Amino acid sequence: MLNEAQPSVRYFTLVDFLARKKDDPEVKEAFSRIPQAGWAKEILKLQKPKGYFEPREPKSVRAWLRFLHFPEYHSTIWRALVLSDMGLTSEDPRIRRIADLIFEYKLQLGTPINYFTEEVCIVGNTARMMTRFGYFDDIRVKKLYDRLLEDQKDDGGWNCQKSEHGTLDSWEALAAFAALPRPKRSRRIEQSISRGAEFYLERKLYEEGQEKYLPWFRFHYPIHYFYDILVGLDVVTRLGYADDRRLEPALEILRDRRQSDGTWQLDKVHPDLDAGANPDLLSRAKKLRPFALEEAGRSSKWITLTALSILKRVEDEN
Repeated sequence: MLNEAQPSVRYFTLVDFLARKKDDPEVKEAFSRIPQAGWAKEILKLQKPKGYFEPREPKSVRAWLRFLHFPEYHSTIWRALVLSDMGLTSEDPRIRRIADLIFEYKLQLGTPINYFTEEVCIVGNTARMMTRFGYFDDIRVKKLYDRLLEDQKDDGGWNCQKSEHGTLDSWEALAAFAALPRPKRSRRIEQSISRGAEFYLERKLYEEGQEKYLPWFRFHYPIHYFYDILVGLDVVTRLGYADDRRLEPALEILRDRRQSDGTWQLDKVHPDLDAGANPDLLSRAKKLRPFALEEAGRSSKWITLTALSILKRVEDEN
């Protein structure tokens, strides 16, 4: 986990698992190397000079409506989400160029081309990403958080589809709140977090409907807009609920999945079309091109880092 070949994993291992301070020389060195080696470097190599990853710049307003977001999962937004997971921030000029594109074309106030009226999955992903990049004080990012508050259902959850009820599948709002530094959380956001966490906890992170949805029990990365219990455990424990006993069934699954060498494997890369997959996803699969950092079915540095960090939070709170 401390191997220098993947400095993002090394950085988060030092900070999240070993509790090193961000001004620690070893932490600072690992952070500085994130864009210079490993996954982040390989992604950034594909970036165009203006900041986007698509083959060419669109020539019409209509084309801009889809630009940065399509095709899934290789366009700018999806790659930017992964880069934000890796720990990159606006300190890097290439990240600033991505952010500038998002602000100009997707977060323009008072224009029809924006994310403020999009489904909550896109809003939550964008809020989380821009917060991690360092823009949480920008009024346009704050407006995304306002939308997440407005969209919360009476039962405490969220839903990316039209519904009066929340679903475990719509985790992006809580993940955005988890990315927000605690001093930046308003009273309304704290109340929303409490209601949202309760929505997940009372369902043990995976009980929704009469039958188990099998992809939720497989571990994935990148996540994009999909859910599994590793996502749920990561978000809920980050938000301060690592000591809640209702997490135990999901934690038992996580512990049972640990391999003899102490690692966890990457089960599938999205779209997950294995047993139990959503029929609607199967019908769309031909249009989706997977984007992977690691090979499915093998031990994963990223999944192992996430799992160990979850268990560390639980241990620290119990």
